[in-house]
Amino acid sequence: MSEREARQVAEAAREATWRKPSFAKELFLGRFRLDLIHPYPALSTESVQRGEEFLAKLRTFCETKIDSARIEREARIPDETINDLKELGALGMKIGTEYGGLGLSQVHYNRALALVSSVSPAIAALLSAHQSIGVPQPLKMFGTQEQRDAFLPRCARTDISAFLLTEPDVGSDPARLATTAVPDGEDYVLDGVKLWTTNGVIAGLLVVMARVPEGDGHKGGITAFVVEAAADGVTVENRNAFMGLRGIENGVTRFHRVRVPARHRIGPEGAGLKIALTTLNTGRLSLPAMCVGTGKWCLKIAREWSAAREQWGKPIGRHEAVGSKIAFIAATTFALEAVVDLSSHMADEDHNDIRIEAALAKLYGSEMGWLMADELVQLRGGRGFETAASLTARGERAVPAEQVLRDLRINRIFEGSTEIMHLLIAREAVDAHLSVAGDLIAPDTPLRDKAKAGAKAGGFYARWLPRLVTGAGQLPRSYAQFHPPGHRDLASHLRYVERCARKLARSTFYGMSRWQGRLETKQGFLGRIVDIGAELFAMSAACVRAERLRLDGAHGAEAYRLADAFCQQSRVRVEELFGRLWSNTDALDRTVASDVLGGSYTWVEEGILDPSGDGPWIADATPGPARVPTVHRPVR
Repeated sequence: MSEREARQVAEAAREATWRKPSFAKELFLGRFRLDLIHPYPALSTESVQRGEEFLAKLRTFCETKIDSARIEREARIPDETINDLKELGALGMKIGTEYGGLGLSQVHYNRALALVSSVSPAIAALLSAHQSIGVPQPLKMFGTQEQRDAFLPRCARTDISAFLLTEPDVGSDPARLATTAVPDGEDYVLDGVKLWTTNGVIAGLLVVMARVPEGDGHKGGITAFVVEAAADGVTVENRNAFMGLRGIENGVTRFHRVRVPARHRIGPEGAGLKIALTTLNTGRLSLPAMCVGTGKWCLKIAREWSAAREQWGKPIGRHEAVGSKIAFIAATTFALEAVVDLSSHMADEDHNDIRIEAALAKLYGSEMGWLMADELVQLRGGRGFETAASLTARGERAVPAEQVLRDLRINRIFEGSTEIMHLLIAREAVDAHLSVAGDLIAPDTPLRDKAKAGAKAGGFYARWLPRLVTGAGQLPRSYAQFHPPGHRDLASHLRYVERCARKLARSTFYGMSRWQGRLETKQGFLGRIVDIGAELFAMSAACVRAERLRLDGAHGAEAYRLADAFCQQSRVRVEELFGRLWSNTDALDRTVASDVLGGSYTWVEEGILDPSGDGPWIADATPGPARVPTVHRPVR
């Protein structure tokens, strides 16, 4: 598969149209549409009551039914805990009541994940993989009524589900997908191997992505199927182990001549990747929701420890070097919760297209969550590096700071690595430009088409560019409602966001003008563009959430102070990112990397031994019968 063909596969899977407004899309175009996020969206009274009632039950469950130390020690969630989750209804949080689920809002679903993750990230991962990307969500959006009737009641109460896309030699490049689904009468026959199948070891139902060959009345392409995990020919060949999330049931699953009825195909042939990406538009919010839960826990531990531990005559939290870490954790937790809560409310309201917002939340949450946990370990000193079991053994509080750091590390890789998220969001951010100037900057476009594209682009930019010169951010009284008497001035931060949005759009245009068709190779530049957008989105969310809390009478003054602190910290990062758009080591880094890959610096590696041995980098995934007994163990 060539690079160009791989890009075409990814492009075909995108949602090409924008039927609803998008705050983040407008932000990248230099238009600060505060009206899309303020006034803050609200849930119905019934939805709030249903959600809060479940959260109360879930809190009691977490306090009495989850033994997080045991899960870490045994590297497994006890079967009785999983069965208790089923009894509670936790498997059906996002499934409608007509199918036996709880029908919770996205807001309360994410708050539930945040709560669970503070006790056991492994259980939160189980629930998220089951409902956010497993069988329920794609069936809810793309399944037939027959499929919903058949599978959703099972997902709500009895059967855990898993999502199977990745293969030993296929990560973020689905064009290389090797698992096949060959039509055979009224069935498809699946063959292939899937890697890192979270929940796959204990799942009863699987969503499997496989390639259908073209021909004989079949469109072909990557297609989604619901597969019974107990079907003949399905083998879980290994239960994988990781540095963190030790309780997750993640495996390697082999399909050998597995017959899947055509009625279990989700959507048409060739729509599998589009279904997967569309499902993730809201599914991605579950990961940053869990980061919110961890951030809250980090803040609690940082506060209590920094007040109790004394050095040089006063609590360590009173020393500036430590206090700055506490301030970062507090402000970032507030802002990250604002990002997730706002995005979740918008998902429930369904008035906006939140594909970019959800992706930004995932990117920002995974990066900032990791930084908060790392700062907590540093703040705890040697105790941060010590395990909770060791702390307990010598009579101290069992604070699992090192475990949290290990558990959080995967979030920068899960559901799209940071690097892939940068490219995915960048593609959406420049969509308006490519729609009018794509043919103009593409190197293989015929001259006649370039002329047409030039005329089209000229009209767009003649209208767009002048609007990037001035805006509300330059007016000292803009957004005055965000500077009420007796509170911090958040209006100035919103004016800053408005100015930076226009600057960000101009920078993107300059990049396109400078590199044209080569822009897609400037991944450092694109990554910084996206990171600036993420910071601006987080600042906007923090400000509108603070105002919402003020109007509700819930910690308004404190929320304004936290939002102000976050925005001040964020502005420092934004200025640095803007500077690095044009002053960086990207070109030099590419040269050095090329030299490394070419073997120019192998002499630097001398003087060590490599304990990893000389086994294959990627395991053999040749289709065929299972090589080992299955380790599949459905929990009943």
